[in-house]
Amino acid sequence: MVYFGLHYSKIEFWEGVCFVHFLPLSYLLGPSLFFYVKNTVSEQKGFERIDLIHLIPAIFVGMATLPFTTLPFEVKTRMAHEIVNITEDYNLNFNWVTFEQLLYGRSIHVIIYAAISGIYFFWNKAHLTRKYGVVPNNHRIIQRWFFTLLFLQVLIASTSLGHMITLYTKPFNVLGISSVDLFSESNFFNICGGGFFIQNFFLFLFPNILYGNISYSVELEKASTFEKLKSTFAKPIRVNEHAIEKLIEPYLAEKHYINRDFTLSQMSFDLKIPERNLSAYFNTELQKTFGEWKNDQRINYVLHLIEAGDADKFTIEGLATKAGFQSRSKFIDAFKGRQGITPSAYIKSKKPSTN
Repeated sequence: MVYFGLHYSKIEFWEGVCFVHFLPLSYLLGPSLFFYVKNTVSEQKGFERIDLIHLIPAIFVGMATLPFTTLPFEVKTRMAHEIVNITEDYNLNFNWVTFEQLLYGRSIHVIIYAAISGIYFFWNKAHLTRKYGVVPNNHRIIQRWFFTLLFLQVLIASTSLGHMITLYTKPFNVLGISSVDLFSESNFFNICGGGFFIQNFFLFLFPNILYGNISYSVELEKASTFEKLKSTFAKPIRVNEHAIEKLIEPYLAEKHYINRDFTLSQMSFDLKIPERNLSAYFNTELQKTFGEWKNDQRINYVLHLIEAGDADKFTIEGLATKAGFQSRSKFIDAFKGRQGITPSAYIKSKKPSTN
């Protein structure tokens, strides 16, 4: 939309809307790419407080461009039209940095995050292999999709960077080709604008990704070649809430939930149910999150120990660890939220009266 508004529409209104205003958002492309990769392949899906550090560049750019973005709209529209179509003088009054530096930084920022995303993908693959001995059987499909996406982002960012260097410094050669020809204005607009546009159509080459069928599943060790091939194709999801409930009942008896690192991904892996279906089951049918459901199972486990008289063998911290809680305080909070009193008070209430 920005490329069309600035360079193709020739409509002053859209030039005013697209000029500078979306620059802070361009500094979210890299973090968004990284979190897309991370949240797809990692067992830890949550957004933690420390992850806010990824937003700092975008916030900085938003503050740096305030002298321009706070101008009256008619003034910004006139300036944008003159700069884009007449003067091509991008020396604007920004805080701390120049427009040129922000344009360089935008491309470098995306390239760095693309590299981080690729490194994280292979690190997570090694982690899963160490932990489970296998990776998802559609790992290669996910890998091809991610690296197609990463390649497009690097291509777009590199073309933009090459164009900026040629425009603001001096021409250079790439494999004997002059940057004036390689990063010409027409190539720059076609590659960058077209790259963002066509990446959506690449999804159709990856039906597993398009239909969201990317949860963990075990390799078919003894299956035929045909069955192995068939298992990699996206399948219509036909698992209803009753079927999920029946699968969960025997699974609960195995008490996987008392493992400290028990996650929705692990449960999906074990039950062969896509994560999105499990998540929808908890949120829609049970009216609670997976985390709340997991804590309920752990509290039930502790209640069973107390009723059986086994609680005396453990301290409160020991009970928390045995039930899979990360800390004593989290166990007490979860128990009190469920039972209305602390674990110590509950255990005391269950002891026979000495009177």
